[in-house]
Amino acid sequence: MFELFIAKKYLGTKHKLNFITIISILSTLGITIGVAALIIVISVFNGFSSLAKSMLLNFDPHIRIISTSENNNIDDKEQLHSLFQNVPEIKSYYPYLESKIVLQNKESYQFLNLKGMEEPNVEEGWSISDNIYTGKLNLQEETDIPSIALSLNTSLKLRCRVGDTITAASIKNIEKLITNFLAIPSTKRFIVSGIYQSNSKNAGPEISYTSLKSAQELFGNRNITGYEIRLDDIDNSHKVQQILESDLSRSDYSIHTWYDMHKDFYNVMQIERWSAFILLMLIISVATFNILVSLTMSVVEKRRDIGILRSMGVKKNSILRIFMLEGIIVGTIGTVLGFALGLLVCYLQIEFKLYPLDPMKFIIDAFPVKLEVSDLIIIPIVSLLLSFLASLYPAKRAVKLNVIDSIKYE
Repeated sequence: MFELFIAKKYLGTKHKLNFITIISILSTLGITIGVAALIIVISVFNGFSSLAKSMLLNFDPHIRIISTSENNNIDDKEQLHSLFQNVPEIKSYYPYLESKIVLQNKESYQFLNLKGMEEPNVEEGWSISDNIYTGKLNLQEETDIPSIALSLNTSLKLRCRVGDTITAASIKNIEKLITNFLAIPSTKRFIVSGIYQSNSKNAGPEISYTSLKSAQELFGNRNITGYEIRLDDIDNSHKVQQILESDLSRSDYSIHTWYDMHKDFYNVMQIERWSAFILLMLIISVATFNILVSLTMSVVEKRRDIGILRSMGVKKNSILRIFMLEGIIVGTIGTVLGFALGLLVCYLQIEFKLYPLDPMKFIIDAFPVKLEVSDLIIIPIVSLLLSFLASLYPAKRAVKLNVIDSIKYE
């Protein structure tokens, strides 16, 4: 393929640096830096997104079903259990009851939510056990006084530790006292069995956990708030949501995926990610614009060569390919070097933590990096596409040159 041979000669046979050569070198460096920066920054965004997702899902289910009926009750439990068991993507599920309470330990008070849950599927699909700071998660009523798990933040405010007995009162019962002075306040004692630590500000710090039976006794409510579901693969959340919505009445049930529960948070992260992608693509765009400039000047410089080639019988398409290949070679070299540099920096960050963080101030010891196959495919393709488009105009201009004028031109 003589077009490739000539294109390589035009790029590599210059005996001295001239303005066109300098622009070509700058184009290659610009594409290299742009592609490398894009891979590194997008990988860091992926790392932070994955970290945030893992922290949120430590306390939140993949799908949550909430009763929207007036009495806040989910009927036909057998029908629901049968439905859950017939969906292969569902790994585990459990009913829960959640409401606001006030906890008291001596002179300390704390308002928060209490979530009562059943024991059987907790260990199978719920990962709060992995975040226990001290003690253990115990939802079984082994003694007359039930157990409760508090967040580290709550335990510090209440000045309590594992083994202490605290008192809980339902906010709804307290509200009834305001309208009915003869009512007796309903309280219940709990033993602190475990204290967990949450690294997320959006989940966990204001929720305490106990058994479903204990929560029902405290609230004086035999109903449940809803069901929380864990899946084999979180990516099936939307699919399972559609299956459940088709089988359940939307007027009685509200079905939310993990994305729905944190939609604003993930939308902000996506906006930031795309903003970074667009801004860094400008670096590659400027570099590819330099390709357009250098090729345009190269067409003017090689005007006599073009005329000679045409007079020797070289077709217009071959002339077009020569200058197209010249620009594509520059773009390919820059893309490959940038791709390799970006992967190298990401590998070094993952293995050796080149950019550490203070673990006393942050929940991680280094910038998180996660390489996504889709990003590693899209970024080089976009870079090569821009290089192709930048080479198109100068190549077409070379084809349109008049043969006789080109040979006369000095």
